[in-house]
Amino acid sequence: MDLLNTLVEKGLRRELPTREEALAVLATSDDELLDVVAAAGKVRRQWFGRRVKLNYLVNLKSGLCPEDCSYCSQRLGSKAEILKYTWLKPDEASQAAAAGVAGGAKRVCLVASGRGPTDRDVERVGRTIEAIKEQNEGVEVCACLGLLSDGQAERLRDAGADAYNHNLNTSEATYGGITKTHTYADRVDTVQKAHAAGLSACSGLIAGMGETDEDLVDVVYALRELDSDSVPVNFLIPFEGTPLAKEWNLTPQRCLRILAMVRFVCPDVEVRIAGGREVHLRSMQPLALNIANSIFLGDYLTSEGQAGQADLDMIADAGFEVEGAGTTTLPAHRADALAAAGAAAAGGCGSQASAGCGSHDAAEGAGAGAGCGSHAGGGCGPCGGHTVPEPAEPAEAAANQARTDLVAVRRRGAGTDLAPNA
Repeated sequence: MDLLNTLVEKGLRRELPTREEALAVLATSDDELLDVVAAAGKVRRQWFGRRVKLNYLVNLKSGLCPEDCSYCSQRLGSKAEILKYTWLKPDEASQAAAAGVAGGAKRVCLVASGRGPTDRDVERVGRTIEAIKEQNEGVEVCACLGLLSDGQAERLRDAGADAYNHNLNTSEATYGGITKTHTYADRVDTVQKAHAAGLSACSGLIAGMGETDEDLVDVVYALRELDSDSVPVNFLIPFEGTPLAKEWNLTPQRCLRILAMVRFVCPDVEVRIAGGREVHLRSMQPLALNIANSIFLGDYLTSEGQAGQADLDMIADAGFEVEGAGTTTLPAHRADALAAAGAAAAGGCGSQASAGCGSHDAAEGAGAGAGCGSHAGGGCGPCGGHTVPEPAEPAEAAANQARTDLVAVRRRGAGTDLAPNA
């Protein structure tokens, strides 16, 4: 189809598609779906080959967030049965991170719930970053702590952070309907602060919150304008006890179209399949690897992912390979620009180009209110299987319709004595 040929050509040239073209991708039929995936795959392979970057979440502080993000199980007033605990100690966080690194994770993502960090929190996270890097040679660290105040991004950079994550989540036009306690502009400001400090900026979205195609295109265009190195694409996990508990709007086919649209608009950035992939993509996850070049390994912030070994098997069976620690994630033009920006922001030291990554893609996603941005319920740790699932309702929808029988999302650690990040 002419549309896909045009989008491939533009993606190979890093040329921005028109809004009409981006909307047309979301409007394609199921009969055209494999063609859409194949076209997006050509762009993905041009910039990232067949490599898949693994990222690992460590939830430093869970629940008790004062923000009211409607999608989040940790929000103010949430009745979701999740693990709640205050700050992990640096050695505890480092131990949790080591489990992910041992499984092949190249980046560790440190997430904390809350509106944003105090200066004392930044110091605490700085010590945690140092502990992780001392015990895990070459690992990249991304922080996701919420809205940043002046100077905090620089302090995180000086402590060794490679990246900072803060997601836009949805379009500016609809943001006020999702969150009232902070604004879309607040989120943009934090991403810009990370950029200015020489950190790799990671910012993404949550799909499935009842948004329109126009909303999706708006937020992805905004992410390209912000020049994020990494764009995590989260699919809403409708947690019981949150305002969006009944929002089941996604099918595997819809998820693939959204990922393809993101790849065409942001051809040379790390596109990560983040929270909700197991719930919404289900058996189509391997197909999505033809579009995205990055995933989270294991669990998310407050919900379980699929077992880490299953992720590794999926990557191998689909004909992809795990990206090694010594490989630069981003294409040379982006990696070089990031290194130069990091060196300039750090006074010429060039520290941000260390770890050989060049990617600094950042990870986090949602779930922790303004504090964490996107993972719509995510989590960390290699737990897997310790939660107590509620009985699922009978399936009524056909395979190509949105699933409503998975409302009883497994909640990481709920109803157990499982230690944080065990």
